[in-house]
Amino acid sequence: MQTGWCFCLLWEYIYRTVFIYFLVLILIRAMGKREIGQLSPFDFVVAIIIAELAVIPLERRDLALWHSILPLVILGLLEVIVSYATLFSHTLRGLICGHPQIIIKNGVLLRKEMRKARYNLDELLAHLREKGIVDPANVEFAVLETSGKLSVIEKSQHRPVTPADLGIPTPYEGLPTVLVMDGTTMIKDLKEINLDENWLCEVLKERGLTPRKVLLATLGTDGRLFVSKK
Repeated sequence: MQTGWCFCLLWEYIYRTVFIYFLVLILIRAMGKREIGQLSPFDFVVAIIIAELAVIPLERRDLALWHSILPLVILGLLEVIVSYATLFSHTLRGLICGHPQIIIKNGVLLRKEMRKARYNLDELLAHLREKGIVDPANVEFAVLETSGKLSVIEKSQHRPVTPADLGIPTPYEGLPTVLVMDGTTMIKDLKEINLDENWLCEVLKERGLTPRKVLLATLGTDGRLFVSKK
């Protein structure tokens, strides 16, 4: 009897954990593909609340599962609705996400803007060093984005020279197409570049390989084939 009770208890914990895991995963995916550092204050608060609510049914067996599911679903829907609303309303987007703030303008530090953002000089210098800039005198503009990241535009004299500066023409460089990943042929990607599995098998056969023996195979826009064996 005791064994059966323990088994039921274990099964309930497993069931609740798996269910809550996939529910939270779905909600987070619905929030969009944003990094934690790119979350708005609203997104961040929602993420914290979701995490707290997800723990409740795992700790309290006496609480019906739907008591936690309902608030989670409501929060998820609220997040999606607000996210869509901010796509069409600049005013709402400003209220929820905030606005970028110029910290350095024309090489001059704007102390007033730094105070508004509660952004101190140590943070500014640290962010500049992260971008390989040790001297603020080399900065033309620095913008504190709504995500908290610092975007920096160096003065023209200190920017790296590009082919465009030298008038050198460069070929088109697009993204390489993934042909095989972990032994699985990417049929959809092959069709997008007007190729098929037969072509892929022939190319790999010349190297003594089959798709199942390939860890990663890509085809660059210049026609170069990269193949890494398992």
